[in-house]
Amino acid sequence: MLFNFYMFLMKFSIVTPSYNQDEFVERTIESVISQKWNFDIEYIIMDGWSKDNTVEILKSYENKLKGNDRITFIRKSEKDNWQSDAINKWLKLATWDILTFLNSDDTLEPWALQIIANNLQKSDKKWSYGKCRIIDKKDKEIRKWITMYKNILWRKFTYSKLLTENFISQMTVFWKREVMEKCWYFDENEHLCMDYEYRLRIWEHFEPLYIPEYIADFRFYQTSKSGAHFDKQFKDELRLAKKYARWKYKWSLFLHEINHHKVIFAYKILHLLKI
Repeated sequence: MLFNFYMFLMKFSIVTPSYNQDEFVERTIESVISQKWNFDIEYIIMDGWSKDNTVEILKSYENKLKGNDRITFIRKSEKDNWQSDAINKWLKLATWDILTFLNSDDTLEPWALQIIANNLQKSDKKWSYGKCRIIDKKDKEIRKWITMYKNILWRKFTYSKLLTENFISQMTVFWKREVMEKCWYFDENEHLCMDYEYRLRIWEHFEPLYIPEYIADFRFYQTSKSGAHFDKQFKDELRLAKKYARWKYKWSLFLHEINHHKVIFAYKILHLLKI
C-alpha cells in the first residue's frame, strides 16, 4: 500500500472513554496500536474510575508504549459525568489533525487509519464515515443482514436521509480540526445518542466523505449500552431528528417515525431470541 508524503505531517487523535471494560478494552487498544501507519497517533483513554481490572490493563500499556516515538499514549482516570463529558475532556487535550472516538468494546480494522488518511487528507471534505461490521463478545461477525442493510443505505447519502434513520456507525467517523471551529463539543446532556446529535450538527455545515471500505467493528452483546438500552436509544434518536428536522424536513421526520417503530420491533425480537 502506497503512502502519501503528506501523512508525515499528520496526527490522529483517538479517544476511548472507558468504564469497567476489562473484558474488551485490551482488544480495543491493540486494534489501535497495531495499525499499519506512516503518521503519528495520539491515543487518549479517559477512564471513569473503573472498579474492575481496566486500570491495571491501561497501566500496562502505559509502560509498554513509554518512549514510543510514533504513539503518544495518555491515560486519564477521573470521575466524569458519563461518556459525553469524558469525550469533551479529551477534545480539550487533543493536538490532532484528524480525530475520532472509539468505544472501549469496539475495534478498528487493521488498515483503518491508513484508509482514512489516504481518503480524507486529500479531500476538501471535513469529515468521513465508512462501513462497519457487527461482532459478538468473541469477535465473531454477527447480524450480517443489518450490515448489508446499512451498506445499501450508505450508497446514497443526504442530510435528509440521516434525519430519516441513523445509518452511520460512530466508530467509522473521523473529522478534521476545522469541524471544531463550527461545532465545538459534544452535548453533555446526551448520553445514548450524543454521536447522532453531533453528526446532525456537523452535517448542517459540512457534507461528509463516504469511504466504501470497512473501517471498524461494532461489538454487540445483551448487556452493552446498545443492547440493554436500545428502546431509550431509538426514542432519543427520534427526539433529536425532530429537533433538527424543524419545519424543513417534515417528510424525513414522518419516515423516521415509521423507521422508529420498525427498528424497535426488530430489536425486541432479536433481544428475545438473544441474537
